[in-house]
Amino acid sequence: MRQSSLVVVSNRLPIDDSVAPDGACEWRRSPGGLAGALHAILDRTPATWVGWGGKVGDAPALPDIGSLRMRPMGLTSEEHRGYYEGFANSTLWPLYHDAVLPPVFDRGWWETYKAVNQRFAHAAAEAVEPGGTVWVQDYHLQLVPQMIRELRPDVLIGFFLHVPFPPPELFMQLPRRLDLLRGMLGADLVGFQRPQAAHNIAQLAVKLLGARVTGDDQITLDGRAIRTGAFPMSIDVAEMQALAARRDVRERAAQLRSDLGRPRRVLLSVDRLDYIKGIEHRLTAYSELLRDGRVKVRDTVMVQVAVPSRERVDSYRALRHRIEGEVGRINGEHGRVGEPAIHYLIQPFDRAELAALYQTADVMVVTPLRDGMNLVAKEYVAARADASGALVLSEFAGAADELEDAFLVNPHDVDGLKETLLRAMEADPADLERRMTAMRTHLVGHDIVAWARAYLTTLDRTGRVAAGLRK
Repeated sequence: MRQSSLVVVSNRLPIDDSVAPDGACEWRRSPGGLAGALHAILDRTPATWVGWGGKVGDAPALPDIGSLRMRPMGLTSEEHRGYYEGFANSTLWPLYHDAVLPPVFDRGWWETYKAVNQRFAHAAAEAVEPGGTVWVQDYHLQLVPQMIRELRPDVLIGFFLHVPFPPPELFMQLPRRLDLLRGMLGADLVGFQRPQAAHNIAQLAVKLLGARVTGDDQITLDGRAIRTGAFPMSIDVAEMQALAARRDVRERAAQLRSDLGRPRRVLLSVDRLDYIKGIEHRLTAYSELLRDGRVKVRDTVMVQVAVPSRERVDSYRALRHRIEGEVGRINGEHGRVGEPAIHYLIQPFDRAELAALYQTADVMVVTPLRDGMNLVAKEYVAARADASGALVLSEFAGAADELEDAFLVNPHDVDGLKETLLRAMEADPADLERRMTAMRTHLVGHDIVAWARAYLTTLDRTGRVAAGLRK
């Protein structure tokens, strides 16, 4: 088996569900997704990606994508239920997002989660060359760093958590908290989206494992140094800017505005269909603005794009049912013939169509109840070449730490959300230009390549620090 100096390990491979008749693979691109974010780096760097192909059953045979080798993993139906739908997305996901929905603790799921993590660890250990680097991604694979360390103590191991890491009082609820904590701390560098997460894991390491913390970013456990830190994830800014500048995309944006009836203001939200995204709170706020006559359907249109997600999970099916019912109610009460109050689209969009939508929107509404980063907010900013437009952004999205010139809001406060939407819609164009220019300037210097460079450079230094401590 060929080995690589860099191995990325994640739940999903960055490819479409199907392979074209000619055997070619294409990058999977979902709004704000991991594969889209890493595409810019791994498309040009020789590496191996270990991950699940997206369909239950044996691992498919997949060709390489340029210099990127695919190492597909299979999942049985039982593993998919216990590892993915169960422990990862019904236990860890809700708990890590402030328990917006109560987490479910099922002992059977844990055993499946552990077994799948072990298989991923073995695959990564086989794929990495001596002294190479393994970069493990996200909450699905929290046990993998320590497992790889036991299999391949010669390699550098990084772990990056894309979702929020909870405060100690929430993490302490997990029945397998020690295993999960040790699993993450098997890495040389544990990266997060926000600084508070690094503080949280340090507190837990001291409390549960008797670790020692030095400074703001180093944990010493069992004679080994582990660095922690915040590495806010970003996007391929140049790609989005180039897309937004394309003539066909600009023409499509103009056509979309015409199709919407050429309203004075267009509000846009693009989310995965998930209870953490605050879609219901957003609809409530907009509905009340319509009810009170503070927003008129004739001159303002809202477009809500909801990309289907985890449709086999009961809570997600129930959420879709509630949202579709609420959109129907709002349109029934406030819409007119040919003039719906909300255009609701349950479908994924390609990159060009997203760029056109971003250019169509006067106000981008990104109001998750909790989110690790939210790259859609950054994509909107990158697409606004004329520095127009307003970004309404939740304080509880990681992007709020960087995009301070957005209209920041607490999405749990529906009245506050209503007022913030109105402020954004009625803002002076000069103020909007100032805000957007500042955010665009920040993004140019903090794109996806800068994120990866910062993380991998720190990981390399960490490896030397850890090796020195072991001596």
